[in-house]
Amino acid sequence: MNGRRRAAGLGKVQEPTSAAFPSTTDGAGPDESHGVPRKWAPPTDRPWLRRAGPATLAACVVLPASVTLWLLSLRHVDLDAMGDLGLLQALPVLFWIALGLLLLGFCVAVAGRRTPHGCFALYVLALIAMIHATPPLLYHELRYSWAWKHVAVVDAMLRHKGEVPYAGGFDIYNQWPGFFQLNALILRATGLESPLGYAVWAQVLANVLMLVPILVIFRSLTTDRRLIWGAVWIYYSCAWVGQDYFAPQAFTFLLCACVIALVVRQLPSSRLPRPDPPGGGRPFGRLALVLVIEAAIASSHQLTPLMMISALALLSLPKRNRKIALPALAGAIVLTTAWNATVARPYVSENLDSFVRALTRPEANLWSGLSRLADAAPSQVMVSWIDRGLSGGVFLLAALALLTRPWTRRTPLLPLVLFPLPLALVNAYGGEMVFRAYMFALPAAAFLIATLLLPSGRHPRARMPLVAVLLAAMLGSLFFGYYSKEGMNHFSREEVAATRYVTTKTPAGSVIISVTFAAPGLEMQYDRHERAEITEESLEAKRLLAKDPLSGLEPLLRRAGNKPAYVLLNRAQYEDVHLNGEMPPGFMERLETDLAGSRDFTPVFRSDDAVVYRYDPTTGGDGG
Repeated sequence: MNGRRRAAGLGKVQEPTSAAFPSTTDGAGPDESHGVPRKWAPPTDRPWLRRAGPATLAACVVLPASVTLWLLSLRHVDLDAMGDLGLLQALPVLFWIALGLLLLGFCVAVAGRRTPHGCFALYVLALIAMIHATPPLLYHELRYSWAWKHVAVVDAMLRHKGEVPYAGGFDIYNQWPGFFQLNALILRATGLESPLGYAVWAQVLANVLMLVPILVIFRSLTTDRRLIWGAVWIYYSCAWVGQDYFAPQAFTFLLCACVIALVVRQLPSSRLPRPDPPGGGRPFGRLALVLVIEAAIASSHQLTPLMMISALALLSLPKRNRKIALPALAGAIVLTTAWNATVARPYVSENLDSFVRALTRPEANLWSGLSRLADAAPSQVMVSWIDRGLSGGVFLLAALALLTRPWTRRTPLLPLVLFPLPLALVNAYGGEMVFRAYMFALPAAAFLIATLLLPSGRHPRARMPLVAVLLAAMLGSLFFGYYSKEGMNHFSREEVAATRYVTTKTPAGSVIISVTFAAPGLEMQYDRHERAEITEESLEAKRLLAKDPLSGLEPLLRRAGNKPAYVLLNRAQYEDVHLNGEMPPGFMERLETDLAGSRDFTPVFRSDDAVVYRYDPTTGGDGG
């Protein structure tokens, strides 16, 4: 009898240790009924359209309609209509109709019992496109001044054969060069001159790629399609932090998610019932892949390796998880320690005292990123509270799910929500740590929220109106957080031309002065010039500038010695000062008026969106 069973392919199947994990019986696949394959039927006997219910068919009709309306709406966007709420004020009504239709179609798809994975995937991809592809489709130039800075670092590596010369602290990129070296390699392999061409689409690519580890994690916890894709939709609806642009943190966040996914997939506490792996031993190939990814993370970013170590440490606490989690944790600790003790030693040594001091101020670290509203524009105060409400709501709903869905407490979800908290308490990371903690905790929190809104094994139609309202509130809050500062985050061609002028057409050794960092490409050719940013000066210097702009500029002008100095003013800097309030109201206008009326400053570049003034100490400002 045993021989006949083996010959028929009915070998032993591992039984679940508990009823911790939900599953459905809606015909989604062979793993969806406690690991026992369903009887296979030829496709011709059950064509897809015959099996699809009315909800699925309706969802499949709504999807292309919403995408078409979205693309049509982009033809009517007037970027000059941006105000204090950025792109929110420029997008036409048709855009919001398309977004609402997409949300409605997704809710219809979730309400259907037979909606296939492919339909859900297309809805999520459409959501990613509407959120993240809208800016690059509308803007002529790369978004975010920080993305321009990272392009400048790649350019410096190409010009100096892999090294980033020290100038204004740029040598830190020699200590974590992984992301930049990868892009330099891509440029050499493709023959491109700059990453600008593809950096524009970095946010779209980063969010599409994040689908892979997120789906691996979620599919390790359940086979319920509605729960999986509902959690994915919630994740993208709440990811407002905006750290997904062309930057090392976006790159390493994706890699960290891949490490967690590879580990979680193997954990006994998250493993769905399925046959034992061949040989029953450790999957050394998967561990080798984890170690390679960990090495890439350790060489690319300061913070992400610590987040990864914290996550793996919490995952290894249950004894049943240690066989899988401890090797990955040991690898992460060894690789990070070795890197920080060798390549990154200059930075670690220089900042060790500040790291130690931060350990004694957990409350200041936690609130440092949430207390900068005193001088901001009223619109940004409102947006900040919306962001806080969304973040607080996410954690509140996740906590409620842990209390009301007991099976979630027997999964890795709790450690995956809590692991960023220790780092948020021990370091402020320039005021950004609380936002990074939210970003890392969001995938697990999104899954917990999905278990609350879309409980497995229950038909969701009765609660779908409430679910739709909550999903709409999440999406609306996301757009406020994500689009409200586009006035300072997007740049026109004239602004790019102005910064290109001061970085390429001015003498080496001259000083380039700006009010804020909101200018595209100020760091290009950074090793040829000295940079001065007014909002980064001391409080005393800023008070002098606010009182008398020209007198306040004198210490900055003297930094060039006998070399000329250039003052760059552009539209995005006006918006930055207005929105964030780092200088008094009207400062930019007074500064430009004083520069235009002074005989010591000569305008050498002028357009609708930017102006450059030259100061030459040898000629009293008269120069070209």
